[in-house]
Amino acid sequence: MKNYIELAGELEQLVSESRNPDTHNLDELDSLALLQKINEEDHRVAPAIKAVLPQVAAAVEKIVAAFQQGGRLVYLGAGTSGRLGVLDAVECPPTFSVPAQQVIGIIAGGDSAIHKAVEGAEDDTQLGIEDLQNIDFSAKDVLVGIAASGRTPYVIHALNYARQLGAATISVTCNPDSTVTRSAEIAICPVVGPEVLTGSTRMKSGSAQKMILNMLTTASMIRCGKAYQNLMVDVSASNEKLYARAVRIVAEATGCTLQQASQAVQKTGHQTKLAILHLVTGLDVDKGQKLLIKHQGRLRSAIQEVTHG
Repeated sequence: MKNYIELAGELEQLVSESRNPDTHNLDELDSLALLQKINEEDHRVAPAIKAVLPQVAAAVEKIVAAFQQGGRLVYLGAGTSGRLGVLDAVECPPTFSVPAQQVIGIIAGGDSAIHKAVEGAEDDTQLGIEDLQNIDFSAKDVLVGIAASGRTPYVIHALNYARQLGAATISVTCNPDSTVTRSAEIAICPVVGPEVLTGSTRMKSGSAQKMILNMLTTASMIRCGKAYQNLMVDVSASNEKLYARAVRIVAEATGCTLQQASQAVQKTGHQTKLAILHLVTGLDVDKGQKLLIKHQGRLRSAIQEVTHG
């Protein structure tokens, strides 16, 4: 293990750990001025992501290909990075009606680390490998290693293991030319600069990571037929709010009344996409279901077959 002096020297070289020259007087500011400083720095996040969109697009292609072959998207990280991966993963089933195991979030130290830091977990070089082995990670899956610093041993060794298996590997970091970026096939590295509060990478770095993970899953799901126009047609109507949303989506997509939409959603077993197909084409539920299967869940293609022959 490196001593603390060596580690401090390494951290000193990282963009995300350096001092922000525009915020040296934070402790002298009133609340409004302090928030203005934070907001000014937050404005740097979106342009930094814009600069790496080609890498994000390449990652989406890998994820879509994996999904089409029955593979999974696996997020893996420590601390804030790990929590962001878990958050994005758990939101996929209700948003896109996918199985809970299609997108998985793994955090160093296990589920308890979501709520409380687990000492030493991010420095464990074998733990990431073991966590992947515990979910039977294979070559058909995709691993996204998340580490703002780009130096987290837990993530580095997991990425190396995944590459040895032949799986697609992607990194999301905020420090260029880091060990994590070199360990991944596709490196996504928005450089957001020093944090307002030195070293607090849950801020700009965390925001950038969150936005990129949202992009990865949302774009991949859309490419796999989980949207029609700009509507979430595979939303799972598992509670009252989501049922109401499903009804509204059906009405928006078809131009029918909310009453008609509600009847169609009930008739199709709360399957939003099938309800839209039924209302637009007049196909009964069984035929509509078979047509969607034929078109791999792509609603637009299914509608076009019926309406354009």
